[in-house]
Amino acid sequence: MLALACLGLPATQGLAAENGGWQYEATPYLFASGLDGTVGVRGFTTDVDASFSDILENLEGGFMALFTARKGPWLFGLEGVYMRLEGDASRTVTGPGGVVSVDGQLDVTNKLYVVQGSAGYRVLDDRTKVDLLGAVRWTKLDADLTVRVQFTPDIVFPGGSASASGSENWTDFVVGAQLTHPLSDTVALFGYADVGAGGSDLTYQLVGGVNWEFARNFSAKAGYRHLYWDYEDDGMVWDMAANGLYVGLGIRF
Repeated sequence: MLALACLGLPATQGLAAENGGWQYEATPYLFASGLDGTVGVRGFTTDVDASFSDILENLEGGFMALFTARKGPWLFGLEGVYMRLEGDASRTVTGPGGVVSVDGQLDVTNKLYVVQGSAGYRVLDDRTKVDLLGAVRWTKLDADLTVRVQFTPDIVFPGGSASASGSENWTDFVVGAQLTHPLSDTVALFGYADVGAGGSDLTYQLVGGVNWEFARNFSAKAGYRHLYWDYEDDGMVWDMAANGLYVGLGIRF
């Protein structure tokens, strides 16, 4: 979910026929993701392995939504994500002094902000429709590591305190493609993939799902999403994979 990730729920305009004018769609959504990877602050890193239920229990706030506009073969999108996760207990911390097991007493607090703008062009407009896309993704991560107990050997965080904090933002450029194939007048299969880099050494995502237009201008969207990104700079590390189900409501106007 932290990745809500992350990062371009694919943009579709439902199964309605294009009329030549602008078509808009707003899609609030939920990404029921677990996290598996490494987060680091100022030279100290810790492993994170949290299921969706763990994340939901510690979720302090969040917002996820996608807005798209299409005219003819052109497609434009803007996505915003905000997540605050507190008390995500980790089991190990690695620092200049080595590795020490703290048995869940190291708390990890993360705030993640993502804004992504994208543009695409339809290259196949038959029964199966294919769009190629390019996007600019801005990400900001605030992370805090706090040791709740004293243990031996001691790990002393920067400044001699029992915690370390850091904030970093970066921009990635990604390219991708999305495919829509109708199964009926109201139901369509959906696939999406992208890959890129920039501030990150590597970031990519894969999505597969189903869109169901259950009423005029309203569609339900559900599927599975995998996100990965590898970022490291000046002691800040975000080497993380997010996997899980997503559900959303598309509202066209």
